[in-house]
Parts: sequence; structure tokens; C-alpha cells
Amino acid sequence: MSKAFLSRLSSCVVAGAMAASALFVAAPAHAEVKVGVSDWPGWVAWYVAEQKGFFKKHGADVKLVWFANYTDSISALSAGQLDANSQTWSDTMGPLAKGVPIKTILVNDNSAGNDALVAGPKIKRFADLKGKTIALEEFSVSHFVLVNALAKNGMKVSDVKIVNLSAGDAAAAFMSGRVDAAVVWNPWIHQIETSGKGKALFTSKDLPGLIPDLLVAQEKSIKAKRKDLVGMIKAWFDTVAFIQSNPDEAAAIMSKIVSLKPEEYKVFLPGTRFFDAKLNQEAMGPATQPLSLLGVAPTVVRFLTDNKLIEGTPDVSKGIDATLLADALKK
Repeated sequence: MSKAFLSRLSSCVVAGAMAASALFVAAPAHAEVKVGVSDWPGWVAWYVAEQKGFFKKHGADVKLVWFANYTDSISALSAGQLDANSQTWSDTMGPLAKGVPIKTILVNDNSAGNDALVAGPKIKRFADLKGKTIALEEFSVSHFVLVNALAKNGMKVSDVKIVNLSAGDAAAAFMSGRVDAAVVWNPWIHQIETSGKGKALFTSKDLPGLIPDLLVAQEKSIKAKRKDLVGMIKAWFDTVAFIQSNPDEAAAIMSKIVSLKPEEYKVFLPGTRFFDAKLNQEAMGPATQPLSLLGVAPTVVRFLTDNKLIEGTPDVSKGIDATLLADALKK
């Protein structure tokens, strides 16, 4: 899972740099909808839709394009080389701030436990973290989780000492006792908890709506290939229902894509809140809704701005098109 997680949130600068030329690139020549996919459960699930025939069922001509490097997929969408891409809300902010004509048309999932602040037995509450060392990947989703976890518990980042390490190294540093806590994601959370050396003090489940993973499309593709994209949204709802009712088969399909064993991949499923039609309506709705993209946008933009990960101010309302969802839900 590492490459997608490693780049989530931290790739806005790269995406923004590609944005300036995006308005002048011609649309893909192929008739099918070309969709970028990277290593994250809510996006790998598109292969369930492909293999179970859900795209065909709903008349969607979709070509999934795998990106080993998640950041490259964001750049490809901004440059018009894809019709749509699997990316986070945070990584959509940079291109929006640069005026790239893209729209969020579907929310695949929220991280709901796959990211966590883990600490040793001596740290029982947040106050115990004061002055302690916490290992994490700076400016990544892990950093974002820590900032918001501390804020929700009346603390600031300056109250702790951050050690900048990749997720795997952060987990290893914690397991060896070199740091007091770490912010990591699965499978490291699972490994740490089963080892008995630490437990989750705070997880992304405690930040509902703040870490959404999306399907984002080029405006020109929405106009030219709307029928396929609407069919793709319908296929997604079938996919969510299939994963929920057939988790073993779903894990078997998804694990092959990322070269893991099915039992290893199943660790990721409980921490991924897959969004069905109802949750998508809430997410694409007004800012007053708990899971609303508009509602969480100010928190995301603030983090990006504070850490100089974005240039300009995105008009987030222009980054959402709920009309395709509405079409997909028509009887």
C-alpha cells in the first residue's frame, strides 16, 4: 500500500506544477474512458467492477490505467492524458487552485481506521504525548492526521517532537523503542497492535469525512463521455455491495492487483469505509453534512497552505459536479 499513502496529500505541489499546461492539451483520442488507478483499497476496488462485469452491465466502456507512482496519475489527469483519475480531495486542491478544469464526480471511500497514531502502553491519553517524539512522513496524510488529532485534543504540533521518517521506518523506529509514538497506516497498525508493543490512540475513524478518496474527471470528458462516466458510477455502487456481501472474493481479486495474499489484503478492508449511493449524496451535498466535501475543504486547504504545499486558493465549489451522481440514481 505504501506508494499511494506516501503520496497522498504531499503531491499537491507536483500536481499544481503540471496544471499550467493542462488547459492546452488535447483530449485522449481513444473512445473508452481512461481512468487512472493507484494502490489504495477504494481505488483497487475498480478491478472488482471490471472483473465482475459491472462496467459492461451499465454500458460503461472503461479502461483502467495502473499507476505504480500515484503522483504521476495526478499529473496525467491535469495534463489531459486521462479522462478521470483516482485521487484524494487534498490532491485535487492544487490543480483547482491553478484553474485546471476538473470535477469530483464520485467519492469512493473515506479512510476510517487505516491511518492511526500509535503509542506505547505508558501513553494513555493525549496529554501524555507532550514533549514526546512522534515518527511520521512529513506533509503526508500521516502529518495531516497528527495535526488534526492534536487539535481535537487541545494540543499543537509544537507540543511534540516530530521525527521525519517514511511509514515503514516510522513503524520500525516505534517497534524498536527509538520513538515514543508513530503515525502509520495498515498493515503497520495491525503489526504493531498484534505485537503488543503499542495500540492506536487515535485513528482516521475519529476524523469522519476528512480523508476522502475520489473519482475526479476532466470537464471535457464529462461532456464527451458522460454516459460512460454515469455508468461507471452505477458500477461503483454494485462494487460496494459486492465487497460488503463477498469480502473474501473481493479481497482475492484486489490482492492480486497489488501482489499480496488475500488474507493480507483483508486487513485493509475494515479501515476503508466504502461509499454507497447514500453516503455519496451526503458527501456531494451541502457543507452542513458531516461527510461533505465542501464541509471538510477548509480544514484540508488550511493544512496545505500552512505547510506551503499549495499555491493560490482553490474554488472548491467548482471542483464538484453532483449531476452525474444524480443521473446515476435515476430510476
